[in-house]
Amino acid sequence: MIVLGLTGSIGMGKSTTAGFFAEEGVPVLDADAVIHRLYAGEAVSLIEAAFPGTTANGKVDRIKLGQRVIGKPEEMKRLEALVHPLYRAAEEKFLAGAEKDGAKVAVLDVPLLFETGGMDRVDAVVVTTAPEDVQHTRLMERAGMTREKLFALLAKQMPDAEKRARADFIVDTSQGFDSARTQVHAILAKAASLPKRRKG
Repeated sequence: MIVLGLTGSIGMGKSTTAGFFAEEGVPVLDADAVIHRLYAGEAVSLIEAAFPGTTANGKVDRIKLGQRVIGKPEEMKRLEALVHPLYRAAEEKFLAGAEKDGAKVAVLDVPLLFETGGMDRVDAVVVTTAPEDVQHTRLMERAGMTREKLFALLAKQMPDAEKRARADFIVDTSQGFDSARTQVHAILAKAASLPKRRKG
C-alpha cells in the first residue's frame, strides 16, 4: 500500500481535495478530526494534569489551551509530547485497517505535515495550492476572519512556495472542482507504482 501525505496552507483547498480522494474510494485520515476526538476523549485527563484548568465538561477547551501554549515553544512541546503518541497510534491503526481492507493507496490529510516531520511517514507528498489572491479571498469569506488574523495564521505556516518545492504532486485548486478532481485522478493513476519510501 502506498501512503500519500496531503497538505497545504490554510485556504488552499486541502479539505476539498481530500474529499476527491475519498470519492475514489481511497481511505483518508483527517488529522484534525483525530485531534478533535482526542480532545474529547483519551487526551483530556493528560492535558488537564499538565495544564490545569484547560478542560471543562470532559473536553479540552481549545481556547483556554491555546492561551497557555500559543507563542510559548516550551509549553507547545509539552503539549505535543502528550498528544503526538496518541495521534500516531490512531494513524497506525488507520493504516493497518486500510491495508487489511486491501487498499492500494491511503491518504493522511495532515495540515502541518512538513512542520511536524510527517514526510518520513509517507511515500509521497501531495500539496494543494492556489494563487495568493485566491487564498486570501477564500479566507476572508470565513466567519470572524480579519486581515490581522489572516496574516497571523499565514505567518505560522511554511510558505506555499516552499511546500510546492518539496511536493511530489501538486493540486492547483484555483481552476474549479472538475480540474482538481482530474488532478487527483492523475495522481492516483501514478500512485500505485510509486516506490515505498516511508521510514515508519
